[in-house]
Amino acid sequence: KRDAAELNDLLQIIAELAEEISRVRDWRVKHVGRAELLPPELTRVLRAAEDRTAGNPGLHVNLAVGYGGRSEIVDAVRSIIAAHDRDGGSLEELAASLTPEQIGEHLYTGGQADPDLVIRTSGEQRLSDFLLWQSAHSEFYFMEALGPDLREVDFLRALRNYASRERRFGG
Repeated sequence: KRDAAELNDLLQIIAELAEEISRVRDWRVKHVGRAELLPPELTRVLRAAEDRTAGNPGLHVNLAVGYGGRSEIVDAVRSIIAAHDRDGGSLEELAASLTPEQIGEHLYTGGQADPDLVIRTSGEQRLSDFLLWQSAHSEFYFMEALGPDLREVDFLRALRNYASRERRFGG
């Protein structure tokens, strides 16, 4: 979808961001996505950022690179099947006992809370294969600004809008 030069520039920005966040903040950095789809140097930088921040008490920052929501769900199911097989269980047993909570635990974001608010930039009003499972009960806010052009006031508008909503969590 993107030309090689633009993609290389974006990957460099992501690498610099991961490096900066992992050295300056007390946030915990986590790569979510398929590492095998990324250039080896970016994978190294992301792993180093994760390792450096593993015990940090601050916010969790997920860097979704090489990420697709459908692929994440497939990877979670594969992980569950593999674990069940290692434990000697049958597919029938797994099918009978599988729960949404189990799938959630095996997602790239397993152990993290689902997002309360998803802000979609660029004027698009679609999920674009992003956090399909986790956003089941999220609130969505759509804005025209492109991600790199997002200003503090845009973010504050989204939060104000979110604060005025009555959450029903799918009900």
